Amino acid sequence: MAIDYGKGSTVVDMDGNVFIDWFGGVSVMNLGHGNPVVVEAIRKQLDRITHITEVPTEARISYLKNLNSSLPGELKNHSKVLFTVTGADACEAAVSLARYVTKRRTIIAFSGSYHGIAGGIVQATANPHYREYSSFNPHEIFFAPFPYPYRFPFKGDDISKVVIDYLDYLVSDPYSGISKPAGIIVEPIQGEGGYIVPPDDFLPMLRELADKHSIPLIIDEVQTGIGRTGKMWASQLYGVTPDIMCVSKSVGGGVPISNIVYREEYDDLPVSFHLGTYRGNPLGLAAGSEVIRYLMNSDVLGRVERDGKYILSKFRDMMSESDIIGDVRGKGFMIGVELVRRGTTEPNQEAAQNLRESLFQKGLLMHTCGHYGNVMRFMAPLTIENDLVDKGLEIFESSLKEVK
Repeated sequence: MAIDYGKGSTVVDMDGNVFIDWFGGVSVMNLGHGNPVVVEAIRKQLDRITHITEVPTEARISYLKNLNSSLPGELKNHSKVLFTVTGADACEAAVSLARYVTKRRTIIAFSGSYHGIAGGIVQATANPHYREYSSFNPHEIFFAPFPYPYRFPFKGDDISKVVIDYLDYLVSDPYSGISKPAGIIVEPIQGEGGYIVPPDDFLPMLRELADKHSIPLIIDEVQTGIGRTGKMWASQLYGVTPDIMCVSKSVGGGVPISNIVYREEYDDLPVSFHLGTYRGNPLGLAAGSEVIRYLMNSDVLGRVERDGKYILSKFRDMMSESDIIGDVRGKGFMIGVELVRRGTTEPNQEAAQNLRESLFQKGLLMHTCGHYGNVMRFMAPLTIENDLVDKGLEIFESSLKEVK
């Protein structure tokens, strides 16, 4: 397809075909295409200045104030911000900061993780396929199992405890084989890994482990943040405050910006720490300021929480009628539908590909993810109209019945 324009929760191709957008530019367009609030903010900034580096502007100050007002837990009013360019750049800066603060090198990441595929941070992205093209050699990244309820590889009912006990052993035992970590980087709900929702006790237990061993906890909110789960930040679902938080994707309303937020006591940084010409672009900051303000002063978050439960229940109703849906999970508008081969838990990537194509032919854009590329993910704009949700669900159910 070739896109002509987007409007709200739809996109229109060059032939005039209208598609319901459950893709959102990979969870970037949280307020939809052409949102008047975002467009007006960008338009006003265009008349002022479109690029400047580390110099204060009204857009920059407004963004920082609005961002601070939204921060989780103890980060609010007690944090510093470092601007970066992309989500991968933010995650790399977060790792660099943890290493600088602790004067250690090893980073703990998780199976199924995705923290970007640019520069050195690709080493903390779990899929080795992406690392094949990296000019950086793998080093000092240790992958622990993520508590994936549907496909957890070890026995035991309390899968969070299994993971945390294993990590505690690795960090505590001087002969475990890894050096004391500089940081732990984690997505509160995994994105590219399969929209995997861990048990509710996992993130709080990970926070306790990090505190016990004085390890900075980096929470990657690039995909889960800015309202995607029904909270401004997914860590708020679990009452956990990050030491370092990565922000990007939808915060710029479609304009690439990113940053890390971190504890103010970490701010003794050298002048040359993690530089970049395009950090804090004024257009993105102007848009981001309004995106945050809009979400903080409207009922969008409450609506995402309410309607997310409704959409989740509809997908689960389909699961009860279909023998190729193995699992449905999610929070807010971050929902994964995992496809399997009939009567088994064997991943069914072919069915996911066929379903995606069928949805496309019927006017619904939906993307896949997961360890095996077999998870359909609902990541529509948070402002999607109810009739487009219901029409999309109707199309999804119809196509599901056709997939063999």
